[in-house]
Amino acid sequence: MRPIKTAALALWLGLAVAVPAAAEAPVVGDKAFSFVALGDMPYGDVAQTAYERLIDRVNAIEPAFTIHVGDIKGGGSDCSDDRFQIESDNFMRYTGAVVYTPGDNEWTDCHRESAGGYDPLERLAAVRAKFFPEAESLGQAPIALTRQADVSEYTDMVENAVWQHGGVIFGTVHVIGSNNNFEVRSPEAVAEFFARDAANQAWISHIFETATEADSAAVVIAMQADMFWGDLNSSSGFTRTVETLQAEGEAFAKPVLLVYGDSHQLEIDQPFRGEGGGRIDTMTALQVHGAGDVHAVRVLVDPDLPGVFGYVPVYEPENLRTR
Repeated sequence: MRPIKTAALALWLGLAVAVPAAAEAPVVGDKAFSFVALGDMPYGDVAQTAYERLIDRVNAIEPAFTIHVGDIKGGGSDCSDDRFQIESDNFMRYTGAVVYTPGDNEWTDCHRESAGGYDPLERLAAVRAKFFPEAESLGQAPIALTRQADVSEYTDMVENAVWQHGGVIFGTVHVIGSNNNFEVRSPEAVAEFFARDAANQAWISHIFETATEADSAAVVIAMQADMFWGDLNSSSGFTRTVETLQAEGEAFAKPVLLVYGDSHQLEIDQPFRGEGGGRIDTMTALQVHGAGDVHAVRVLVDPDLPGVFGYVPVYEPENLRTR
């Protein structure tokens, strides 16, 4: 059964306002910092200018780093190497570090005729080669990352990463829309899903093990998929991921933030349930803007505060639209 989303914004310090410049929201503790989360953009050439404006605004904020949760292009648009180069250039517009985790639009959905009719597994290999050549982030000031491929038996999982900042452990996990590629188009697609799903469960556990060993104040995990839109059952590509996150998060018993995209609507929610069926109060999910809403979220992080996290939408005024 799908957890109920509240769509209410739990904004730390009551700052439910647009963010117009660099120092809008105070980060008050000695250990405090902020990062920016965004995703599902840019969707086509039309959105490129809007995305560039948003990047400029993010650069003015000077976050510790930015997390892009994937879908760097629309699902029906071109999946060519030329498109990947455009998006690589977009990442290099960020003056800081950008940690990217892939979405379905850049490989799973590339079999669509409108996207070029590619072999999705060939495009997955291309994404890995283009955007994950080294154990570091993208952007003009990259940060070092520990990749699953370099520390485990899952040697192809260069996109799954973990890093530490300010007493908080961060990790990316390659979980995507389109049912996480758990499709029946081909035996190869099914085999890819099961291999990556196994790697993802191991990596989630590793992220929490790392946080426990480091006595981390909190954990942040980023992925692309909205896992909460349908039932979790044997035909869902998200069942094991939700179960693993819930079990690990409940055992960790400190603040956990899941950052994701996919459904293109800003939401802050508590969808995770514990072993007894009750809400896990320490676990929060942040779904970022996307598609036509070319905006971002500044996540405020203060390890000395009980809840650790706060949220301020980063609106680019020229990108606001009326309905």
